[in-house]
Amino acid sequence: MTTIGTPLSPSATKVMLLGSGELGREVLIALQRLGVETIAVDRYDNAPGQQVAHHSRTIAMTDPEQLKALIEAEKPDLVVPEIEAIATPMLEALEADGVVRVIPTARAARLTMDREGIRRLAAETLGLPTSPYQFCDSLEQLQAAIDGGIGYPCIVKPVMSSSGKGQSKIDGPADVKAAWDYAMAGGRVSHGRIIVEGFIDFDYEITLLTVRARGVDAQVETHFCAPIGHKQVSGDYVESWQPHPMSSVALERARVIAREVTNNLGGQGLFGVELFVKGDDVWFSEVSPRPHDTGMVTMITQWQNEFELHARAILGLPVNTTLKTPGASAVIYGGVDAKGIVFDDVERALQVPQTDIRLFGKPESFVKRRMGVALAYDNDLDVARRHALEAASRVKPRAV
Repeated sequence: MTTIGTPLSPSATKVMLLGSGELGREVLIALQRLGVETIAVDRYDNAPGQQVAHHSRTIAMTDPEQLKALIEAEKPDLVVPEIEAIATPMLEALEADGVVRVIPTARAARLTMDREGIRRLAAETLGLPTSPYQFCDSLEQLQAAIDGGIGYPCIVKPVMSSSGKGQSKIDGPADVKAAWDYAMAGGRVSHGRIIVEGFIDFDYEITLLTVRARGVDAQVETHFCAPIGHKQVSGDYVESWQPHPMSSVALERARVIAREVTNNLGGQGLFGVELFVKGDDVWFSEVSPRPHDTGMVTMITQWQNEFELHARAILGLPVNTTLKTPGASAVIYGGVDAKGIVFDDVERALQVPQTDIRLFGKPESFVKRRMGVALAYDNDLDVARRHALEAASRVKPRAV
C-alpha cells in the first residue's frame, strides 16, 4: 500500500532531487501533482526545478560531506539523482546505513554516473552486444587504442558528461589531439579518463524508455514506451520523435537488452536506454536511471509523459506507457551568452498547427545552451517533425 502525506506537514512524503534542470523541473511538477513535498538541489541558484519546488538548496553535489549534511538535515523519504555529477559513494553509504532510499538504487546511481561502470556491466557482466571499446587515461593511450584495434572512424567521450558534451568523432590521425582536448573540456568531473568506441555503421539510434514499477500484486514489473528516434549534432540531441519505426525483431531485441540492464540495476523508476540499430541487429550504447532529454517528446505523445512515469514508479504507483499520438520535439537554443534573456515571437511559434512550447526558465543563456523545447503532434511523423522545427525556429531569444 502506498500512502502519501500532506506537503509542509509532519505527515509529508518528502522527495529530494539532486539536479534541478529542465528534466528535474518536470519531475518535481509531476510529484507535486501527487501531493509530494519537494526539495530541489542544484549547484547554482534559481535552477529551473528550484523555481517550482517547495524548497530549494544550492550545494556542490560532488562534495560528499555537503551532500551528507544536507540529506541528514532534510530527512527526505527518497533521494532522486537527476544528474551524473554527484558523490555517489556517499549515497551508497547513506543507503546502506538506512538513512535514505536512493532512486532507483545507490548502486545504479554509481554505475551509471560514468560510462565505464555501465559499459563494463553491459558488455563484461551481462554479455550484451556493444561497440568495441577501450578506456584511456592519456592522449598516448588513446592513440595506442586506436592503432591497436579500435581503428578509424571512432568515437571519443569523457567517462562522465551529459548531453553529448565532450563527445566527438575521429576520422583519422589528424583528429586525435583535438578529440582528446575536447573530451577533457567537456567532462562533468575532471579526471582525465575517456572511452574510445569503434564506430558502428548503424541505421539509426533510439531511446527506449523503460519503466520498473509495481503492479497490482506489488511485484516490480517492466514496462516499455514506444521507441524514440532522435537526431544529434556533436553528440547533443536536437530533435526527437515517437514512435520511431523499426522491425518487430529489432524492437523485441531492444526490449530484451533494456530489460536485462534495468533488471540488473534494480529499484523502481524510469530508465532511458540508448541503443544502436541496423536492420534487425541491436547494440547497447548507454543507460540513464532517470528521464532522458530525448524523452521530452512524451510531453505531447503519451498519456503519461516520462516525468509522470518516473514520479509514479518511484512512489510505488501504477503506470501507463500508452502512446496517445505520434509527435516530435525540437530544441530551442539560447543563441546568445547573457543572463535574464527574453524570448520574442512566442505567439508566432504557437501559431504553427498542433504545437506547444516549454521554456525552461534558466537564469543564464549560452549560444548552445538548451533553453526550451518545441513540441508537435500529427499522425504523420514527418509533418510533426517539420512543425516542431518550425515552431522552435520562430522563438527568438534576445539579451536585454
